[in-house]
Amino acid sequence: MKKVKRTLMLLSTVGLMFTLTGCSTSTVTESSSGIWDHYIIWNFIQAIQFLSKVFGNSYGWGIIIFTIIIRVILLPLMFYQTKSMRKTTELQPELKILQKKYSAKDAATQAKLKEEQQKLYAEAGVNPVAGCLPVVVQMPILIALYQAILRSQALKTGSFLWMHLGERDPYFILPVLAAIFTFATSKLSVMSQPEQNGMTAAMTYGMPIFILFTAISLPSALSLYWVIGNAFSVLQTLLLNNPFKINKEREEKEQAKRARKRAIEKAKRKAYKGKRK
Repeated sequence: MKKVKRTLMLLSTVGLMFTLTGCSTSTVTESSSGIWDHYIIWNFIQAIQFLSKVFGNSYGWGIIIFTIIIRVILLPLMFYQTKSMRKTTELQPELKILQKKYSAKDAATQAKLKEEQQKLYAEAGVNPVAGCLPVVVQMPILIALYQAILRSQALKTGSFLWMHLGERDPYFILPVLAAIFTFATSKLSVMSQPEQNGMTAAMTYGMPIFILFTAISLPSALSLYWVIGNAFSVLQTLLLNNPFKINKEREEKEQAKRARKRAIEKAKRKAYKGKRK
């Protein structure tokens, strides 16, 4: 229940941030006022325009390169978050044992459960709250990048490959790719989790559908940003939280555990037979 509440709180926070920062869709220029528009959004726009001149004088390449740069800068935060989440996942069996042991709902029992959980987290070097901090830190940066593309008239005037960046993709190739990469990222992430719930499944399949139908009606510049960002997320997941490697290591640990158990039982049987003789 606590995990569900924490997830809902995080989703609500992210949704609120998107709502607040997405309220304004006015074009940002050098004369725009305010810390968010003038110092953050405008500088992001300037950076994308500079990269566009360096890489083929194309706003499409500017968006791609700048998106990758931002994602690379955020990698240490994502590594920290992934490491924290993985440790927390590994503790779930022990946490369930504690919850079963202290299942009574009276205040004293619940206080003892909280104390034992905190002790378990401390011994494992896990801070369950700290795992959410990287998301809070990186979200304003990603929103700023999103709005730099959405609210820049210049970035939506160019052409890239088969499309005009200010118009939607006529062949829906970018929306489909964005949805596929979103699904791949979600699927790879949940594959490493021992247990999954209804909320996890809803996010895994619901978010790609949301991305698909949203990107269909958005300018190609934003669809391009989503494709590159989500493709990077797939590579990031394979690098930092590879489910195939994690599941293999988990299976090897289980096999070693079963082997030790069989060895102990065999030794006990042998010792018992020796006593009988």
